[in-house]
Amino acid sequence: MIHEAELSPTPSPARWLEVGTVRELSQLAGLRSAWDALLDESQAGPFNAWEWLYPWCRRIGADRKPFVLQAKDRSGALVGLMPLGFDYHWVLGRPIRRLAFLGETHVGSDYLDVVARRGREEEVARTFAGALWELRDQWDVLDLTNLREDSVTVRVLRETFEKHRAELQLSTRYVCPYESLGKGESFDDFLKRTSRRDNYLRRKKWLEKQEGYRIEKTEAPGALAGPLTDFFRLHAMRWESDGGSQGIRGRGVEAFHRDATQLLAERGRLRFYTMKVGGQAVASVYGILHRDSFIYFQSGYDPAWRNRSVGLVLVGETFRDALEAGLTEYDFLRGTESYKSDWTTRQRRTVSLRVLSPGGSGAWLVRRDEAMRQVREVAKRVLPQDAVERVRRFRRKLSAVRG
Repeated sequence: MIHEAELSPTPSPARWLEVGTVRELSQLAGLRSAWDALLDESQAGPFNAWEWLYPWCRRIGADRKPFVLQAKDRSGALVGLMPLGFDYHWVLGRPIRRLAFLGETHVGSDYLDVVARRGREEEVARTFAGALWELRDQWDVLDLTNLREDSVTVRVLRETFEKHRAELQLSTRYVCPYESLGKGESFDDFLKRTSRRDNYLRRKKWLEKQEGYRIEKTEAPGALAGPLTDFFRLHAMRWESDGGSQGIRGRGVEAFHRDATQLLAERGRLRFYTMKVGGQAVASVYGILHRDSFIYFQSGYDPAWRNRSVGLVLVGETFRDALEAGLTEYDFLRGTESYKSDWTTRQRRTVSLRVLSPGGSGAWLVRRDEAMRQVREVAKRVLPQDAVERVRRFRRKLSAVRG
């Protein structure tokens, strides 16, 4: 636990909460137990966990300077965290200080937000909003991505910065399909309300007749090596086959997931599902447990088994397991792919909030981003679609090589 004396104190608009900042990775490392306890008492999403953000700082955001806001009450108890960090940009020779959520890039972190003790979300959000305004001379752009659109933080930040007439932009980010699971609902009853029931049952029946067919569920910290290796292989094979977006690419991102899965497993939050036929892994799902929800994070499959719908059957089995465990929600996170809509009837959205510090240089970053967006739009109109796709694939492969 970090002592208050080790924090850089900042003024707080709420007299009953004291705000401090954690600015060193070594200090962040020492926050695990307090952070875990606060997350367990909060409504914050799974990717606000220390087990996700700390390895992100080590493996991916090594160039980010942590700027984690903490709020403590009079007794010294931690009641709120806002996990932020600085990255720095140069635009036409101008230095731009961008303050953003930790975990925002490379790893598909949805529902980033303030972590606040349940029932104190608005109080903590207002405290942090006031502190960020008072600290506005230390940042040029506040760039918060992938918050839930119904987040208290979004509303409070808008109210605070609009009151001070700061330039602010709110934009829609992603659509996240999910499904509510009934208390005591059987898997058979659940299947009846999906569009995949018949195909799932037919494909599963065929697979069950194959020699060595089985599904392995791995959750213990010491048993991850094999399932994780299978997952990386199958995930890469799926990406190479369909040319779609690979969620995990590059050595740094793989190293992050090796760390994060170990830490999540230590907290009982990880589930790997591996389908094997004849001793060979043919499909894999990487899932996270968060309170009463199953979070479908990523998957992979062997393209040679595509026509046998191994991915469909394995996803179905994760729904079965979630229902049998008494979970009440299954969340596919970002993306509206058909395999997600086949299983779900509900959606939620994420948003991004960008604020420019008055008198700062943030407008130059906005102009650069807009210019880059226009260049991409022109390229889409001018270049043939196959050429655009070749460029995208080249950029993804280059990113993977750079790790």
